[in-house]
Amino acid sequence: MSIAEAIAEAGAKPAGKRPFFLDTEIETVLAITMAVVQELAVSRQRIDTLERLLEQQGVLTRGEIETYSPDPQAAVERALATQEYIARVLRIIQQRNEANQMAGEIASEDVADEIGAEA
Repeated sequence: MSIAEAIAEAGAKPAGKRPFFLDTEIETVLAITMAVVQELAVSRQRIDTLERLLEQQGVLTRGEIETYSPDPQAAVERALATQEYIARVLRIIQQRNEANQMAGEIASEDVADEIGAEA
């Protein structure tokens, strides 16, 4: 998978309009913050699991984990993962930009609302 494909996939959005309950800018910051919180929580749980399993099985100590330095291939893979992560965190901004570009297009729910109002 290329970097561009990974970022595009990470930024995929559901169909329909996004509801806003607070000021748009506040919601943007809140959405970004919550995406980071969610990613961090999952990452911490997985890291804790791996470290405990590695220590229990006598494979590595936590000290060895702390001093690990990635090889070039691992560094490239980490960089790609970081770009995908950033794309997920900033997804709301990408979606807003896409919505602005499509401002002239008619959304299907707008058509349904208009038809429903006429009936």
